[in-house]
Amino acid sequence: MVVLDLLGRRWALRILWELRDGERRSFRSLQESCLITSPNVLNTRLKELRHAQVVDLEEGAGFGLTEMGKKLLKALHPLSLWSENWAIRVGREDLAHLTRATEGKVKNSLP
Repeated sequence: MVVLDLLGRRWALRILWELRDGERRSFRSLQESCLITSPNVLNTRLKELRHAQVVDLEEGAGFGLTEMGKKLLKALHPLSLWSENWAIRVGREDLAHLTRATEGKVKNSLP
């Protein structure tokens, strides 16, 4: 339940999504790519994700996924596959296409 609570917080999954390719991102870059207008909200989420040891901050390089964060995304991959099938079933092939387009990036960046 703790993990679901963490991931269910506003912007948490989006931050992980932006870090999925293994590239480190600055605070500013994350704020822009996530479209988060409040720096306080982003700062709070990043602190929570760092405390959970899912994200880390490397001085001079920015935020990135930890090994546990990479394992979390790998564990969430079956949910991504389920969502693709669901999107097709409910007539939202456009959403399924988004899942397939990013699947290679996620697979290539995970251990």
